[in-house]
Amino acid sequence: MSQKVLLNAKEVNIILHRLACQLIEKHNDFSDTVLIGLQPRGIFLANRIAKILREDYKVKNIQLGHLDITFYRDDFRRGDKPLEANKTEINFIVEDKNVVFIDDVLYTGRSIRSALTAIQSFGRPKEIELLTLIDRRFSRHLPIQPDYRGRQVDVINNEKVKVHWLENENEDSVYLIEK
Repeated sequence: MSQKVLLNAKEVNIILHRLACQLIEKHNDFSDTVLIGLQPRGIFLANRIAKILREDYKVKNIQLGHLDITFYRDDFRRGDKPLEANKTEINFIVEDKNVVFIDDVLYTGRSIRSALTAIQSFGRPKEIELLTLIDRRFSRHLPIQPDYRGRQVDVINNEKVKVHWLENENEDSVYLIEK
């Protein structure tokens, strides 16, 4: 198994700031917009984007939630071992809000399909957008595309993209791992 660095810490930081700026361009003061990090890995990206918006760009109205999609997945009962649920934390109304789903890697699109179903339990959003750090563009099973992407990569099926976050793996980096 070999691994190659796709993004180092400096490149990740630059991309995070670019994504934050793109969100500001579209959503201005965020009064009608909420950010939803998808459990488990999207919450690290969502937390980081929210922190940059608050601290570096002084956006005051950031509403951030975390959405667990475990029981909405279409492969929920297909594995040999039971899936472990994460925690959903949405302490606001999504009815008539612009919702930005945030996930680290867009691969097949199945997680996003699950999130679209799961968010309906919290109301009917006015609009839903997708922000992802890595877009594996030739791997889609569903017609889902990101509105905001950090980096687009062409990866073949026996390769995996692994995002490391300082908060979880003690470094900010993205690796391409060949199985």
